[in-house]
Amino acid sequence: MACCALEILGLVLGIIGVVGSFVVTLMPQWKTFTGGILVSEIHWEGLWMSCISQMGGVRVCINRKSILALETYLQVSRGLMCTACALSVIAFLIAIPGMKCFKCLGNNDQIKNKMLLAAGVIFLLTGIIVLIPVSWFANTIIQDFYNPAFLNSKKYELGEALYLGWTTSAFLISGGSILCSFCHCAKNPRRFLSPSSHRMKKPEHVKGKPVSVCSYI
Repeated sequence: MACCALEILGLVLGIIGVVGSFVVTLMPQWKTFTGGILVSEIHWEGLWMSCISQMGGVRVCINRKSILALETYLQVSRGLMCTACALSVIAFLIAIPGMKCFKCLGNNDQIKNKMLLAAGVIFLLTGIIVLIPVSWFANTIIQDFYNPAFLNSKKYELGEALYLGWTTSAFLISGGSILCSFCHCAKNPRRFLSPSSHRMKKPEHVKGKPVSVCSYI
């Protein structure tokens, strides 16, 4: 039962990480700026578009320039987030048939354990990949904010997508770690057996079978 609980928990955390990866990639709120002289405006910039939201719910979004015209950290962040989305889906598709509750692979526990281990490693790798562009983007925002050369320009701050990205990375790493540890759990099932299963077996002479004199020599 303990192994099954770990298996389900790891998969649930991985699914949350998959959804979070796609949401973070598509969100425009990677960095935000609030300001405006006559009208209060909120400026958002993400990996794919820039948006301006005004009072009254009016929002205007413009797609970013071509890839070659973007800064290096934006190009790398796009590639890493797209890679993370693809890997998270692959890990999920590998983990599903590796679950004990699915019988598509029969009762071959060895194959299922290997599939869960592979899914766990991919989830771990995906979490690290998500962490790189999110942290890099945040570091760039902080450096620009405190850069004296940008005193007369917009001072962008950390957006909601970055916080969601860090949370998503934590879910992916946690789910991958649990799935990897599940393989160790499956190799040592005695650790999770009930106390009744550890009772010593009765010797043969107690079961009523005759015991020869030689057995005591």
